[in-house]
Amino acid sequence: MQNIHSAGVRPYALVSSAISYQVPDLCNDYQWPHGLGGGGVIAIVEINGGWTASDMQSYFASIDQPVPSIVDVSVDGTVNNPNQYVGQPHDPDIEVVMDIQVSAASYYCATGKPATIRVYWSQSIAAAVAKASADGCDVCSISWGSDEALWGTTAAQSMEAAAAAAVSAGMVVLAASGDNDSSDGGATPANVDVPGSCPHVICCGGTHKAEHIETVWNNDPGKSNGQGTGGGYSTIFPVQAFQVGAPAPPTGLGRMVPDIAAVADPSTGYTIFVHGQTQQGAGGTSAVAPLYAGLFASFGRKLGFISPKLWANAHCFNDIVVGENGSYKAGPGPDACTGLGSPNGAKLASLFSVQS
Repeated sequence: MQNIHSAGVRPYALVSSAISYQVPDLCNDYQWPHGLGGGGVIAIVEINGGWTASDMQSYFASIDQPVPSIVDVSVDGTVNNPNQYVGQPHDPDIEVVMDIQVSAASYYCATGKPATIRVYWSQSIAAAVAKASADGCDVCSISWGSDEALWGTTAAQSMEAAAAAAVSAGMVVLAASGDNDSSDGGATPANVDVPGSCPHVICCGGTHKAEHIETVWNNDPGKSNGQGTGGGYSTIFPVQAFQVGAPAPPTGLGRMVPDIAAVADPSTGYTIFVHGQTQQGAGGTSAVAPLYAGLFASFGRKLGFISPKLWANAHCFNDIVVGENGSYKAGPGPDACTGLGSPNGAKLASLFSVQS
């Protein structure tokens, strides 16, 4: 597949933020549970960039959390390779560091225990997912992808086959919806992102969250190609029966994405620690997948195909009813901008068998 990129805003960019959340504060706003038994092992797929132990130590000390267990796994010879693009606008280290820090902090907030994270380095997302599943990981977070037209039907279906096999083995798979509004950066106003559009992947969209007001993330209102949450309807995968209440697709189109959402707008973004310093304004839908990965890993092990359960329990999400991403508008109930909405962590925890 050509042109795989981070789903992070203007891949890997940091912006000046009006609001920049520490993950524990964001989890508190989203009503995260506390004292869960946890136990889920988190897999993170990366194709470029890297992380350093010193950045991790500084970050987790800054939020009074222990450093998680982080193990690198090379799937195809790709390795953790930090500090190669420092100062460049598309530094992939920012993506890698954000994925690890957000998922681990999210998990700790729900459990009070350090996360176990395995970072899978690969030029093939499907191969990384397959390897993570074979290694027994329980939740997999993917922040890389591109629009369906760039993948093509054969490659997209191969990605779906890998996700379906992993989910069948018990692993939850999450992916970002993309950060270029309804076009996903493609040539037409409406494209969706793979792997997010795969039916066995939980697709994660983005919001703008300021104080107690949460809307669709779109920094370029009225445009289908700008900085904003991806979302729309697949031209490869059909309508999914489990998406209860999803609006009907335009003629000839299929599965709606995203399924779920959380804050992604870098102007109300995430505070991380990278290249020896605190950085504000990290974001994009690639922050949303690891946020949920930490939460779902706190529920236990081998949850498998949880999408039907999520869609049958829309009350566990904060419905986002204001905003648009170009081709689609938000409204009451699920929509092709933010899916079911942003999380209420305590209500989601109540859906799963968890032990404190």
